[in-house]
Amino acid sequence: MVLFRRLLGDVLRGARMQRGMTLRELSAEARVSLGYISEIERGQKEASSELLASLCQAMDLPLSDVLRDVADAVAIEEMAQLASTPITAARPAGDVVASAA
Repeated sequence: MVLFRRLLGDVLRGARMQRGMTLRELSAEARVSLGYISEIERGQKEASSELLASLCQAMDLPLSDVLRDVADAVAIEEMAQLASTPITAARPAGDVVASAA
C-alpha cells in the first residue's frame, strides 16, 4: 500500500535538506513545532493543508512543486507494486482466450 504521508514526508525532508535548513530553522520560520515537523517528515503524522502551506512558504517552495513531486513518487511506487504483483489466472480453465478465424 502506498502511504501518501510517508512520500510527502520524504519530499519535504529532501526539500529542506536541499536548502540547507535544519529542522530547528524550519520550525522557527514556519512557526510549527520541531517535533511535529519531524513526525511529518517521517510519515508518522498527516500534514493539514494550512501546515503544508506554512512549511512551503518557510522554504520558499511552491506548494504545487511539492504536490507534483509527491504525485510522481506515488506513481513510481504504484508501478513498482504492480510489477512485483504475480499475475494469476483469473479465468476458469477451458475458456477460449483467442482463436484464429
